[in-house]
Amino acid sequence: MSSPIEPALAALAGSTIGGLTTLAVAWMVQRTQLRASVAARDQTIRQKLYKQFIEEASKLYGDAMVSNTLEVPMLVGAYALISKMRVISSVETVQKAEMVLRRIVNLYSLPNKTAADLREDIDSDELDLLRDFGVAAREELLRLQY
Repeated sequence: MSSPIEPALAALAGSTIGGLTTLAVAWMVQRTQLRASVAARDQTIRQKLYKQFIEEASKLYGDAMVSNTLEVPMLVGAYALISKMRVISSVETVQKAEMVLRRIVNLYSLPNKTAADLREDIDSDELDLLRDFGVAAREELLRLQY
């Protein structure tokens, strides 16, 4: 024979297990949503940072092709963006950005480009200075999605 306490204990245990299960599932869902939210925010921050760097580097690159006077404030701005990348980006992305600026600084010491030089650079795929940086940045952003 069973005592009248056993059904009450079984009901209490079932309620406790059900409540704990609900609590655990809610906690896991909230944690997953928080991770997704943080990842989306990080991705947005990096996208804006990379966009700014591409814009600054493109301006410097264009200037370096037609001028031998280095625009130091613009260069400092681009290096500031790289410093921000060091905090949140992969080592590969930062290295590609540094390579871009090194090439731009070196370009200031070379003779200015003529229209014929630019045509040759376009034909030989030499004009796309930011390609490697763009690939590294895109790969990093894709890794953040998963």
